[in-house]
Order: sequence, then C-alpha cells, then structure tokens
Amino acid sequence: MIELRTPAQIEQMRPAGRFVADVLTALAAKAAVGVNLLELDELAHQMIRDRGAESCYIDYHPSFGGSPFGKVLCTSVNDAVLHGLPHDYVLEDGDLLSVDFAANVDGWVSDSALSVVVGTARQEDLDLIALTGRALEAGIAQAVPGNRLGDISAAIGEVARAQGLGVNMQFGGHGVGRTMHGEPHVANDGRAGRGLKLRPGLVIAIEPWFLHTTDEIYTDDDGWTLRSKDGSRGAHMEHTVAITADGPLVLTERAA
Repeated sequence: MIELRTPAQIEQMRPAGRFVADVLTALAAKAAVGVNLLELDELAHQMIRDRGAESCYIDYHPSFGGSPFGKVLCTSVNDAVLHGLPHDYVLEDGDLLSVDFAANVDGWVSDSALSVVVGTARQEDLDLIALTGRALEAGIAQAVPGNRLGDISAAIGEVARAQGLGVNMQFGGHGVGRTMHGEPHVANDGRAGRGLKLRPGLVIAIEPWFLHTTDEIYTDDDGWTLRSKDGSRGAHMEHTVAITADGPLVLTERAA
C-alpha cells in the first residue's frame, strides 16, 4: 500500500533525516586507512544509543537475507556494492567504501547512503562516485507533483547509459515512512511518463548504484553482501526525499 504523508507528518520526519545525515557525515570523516569496518559500525551504534533512536538493520531479515542482519550499517568495499555486512576488515589505501544507513527517530524512518575513497583515490573510482551522485540529483529533480515514477527512473538510467554503464534492476529505491522499505519500488532505469503519478506527500528513497563494467551481481557467502560478478568496483548514493507542492524536499541532505 502506498501512503501519502501530510505536511505536518513530513515535518515530523525531519529529525530522522537530520540524524541519518549526521551519522553518515561522521562515518565519512572516520573512514580512513587502518580503520576497521566494525569500528564504523560501533560509531553508528553509539550515535543511535546517544540519540535514543532505533536501528532499522539489526533485526532486519527479508527473504533475500541469509539471516537477521545483526549490524547497524551496510559497509560495502570495492567489488561489494550493496548490503555489505560489517566484518573484521581493516580499510586499505585506495579502498572504495559505500555506507548505507537507516534509522527510526520518534517513529519515523530515513534512509541514506554515500560512497567515498579511503586514502589514495583512483580517478576511475572518483568518476564513478561523481556519476552516481549526478544520477541521484537527476532523479531527485524529477520528484515533483504531476510527474510519473518512470520520470525518476528514466532520469537515473539516462545518466548511467550516457557513460556506457549497465543498470541492474534487482534493487533500487523504495517508499519510506514508518518502516524502512515500503511501496513504491523506485527502479534505477525506466520509461519517462510511465508508472505511478507523483503526488505531494509521497516519501521515497532514491538510490542509484552502479558498477564499473557490469550490471550483474552475486551474494557473498555471508548471506548479505552483494558483489559484482566480474570483480569491478561499485558506488552507491541515496537520499530520502519527500514530494511536496513546492518541489522535492531532501530530508537526508548533509551539511556542505
């Protein structure tokens, strides 16, 4: 069921968005050569406790997950692009790290992700991160009343295809509200003018993710981490966005 939020409810969602944004900002600053992924997860966990928030991940166990997730972050490194289960791994110079985080604050959820390079960056990784960011911005720009869901998807896909990238359609954006994942599904490619008509009050997570040289993935033995089939690296960006009469409102926008 697709739910629309009132303007008052969207205002109530702002603290969750700010909190998620603040956690990701802290994690991006913490990520460095020599830092363990478990340290990043503990930092986020401590911030959750300090805020009196709730993790959306610890007990999360959808049909595609091998077991309850058990951590509060997704940390995907290099050829891992989504759902990376934090484990005992120390970040190395040049690693491409994607961090995905969702939390519940006062009964409302926000969800966001970013990608960074740790230490010395490869230009191709920086280019992929920048491209994924442009795709996210293109999708957000289409999140206005009167447009269709396909306009968001088409805008994201156009950015990727213009650079010769394939687009995986298995995982994408989603509705956000009282829970982390709801309707509608927001694909990362599609046809403009098709699908659900966008109305004020719809709140969605828009989340493009791309791989350098493939759009095929497989699940790691941990039952969660999704990796590229050819070993190429991936980038992932996400914001929670409310569609309002005044245009898209990015609830998880991070401070510059």
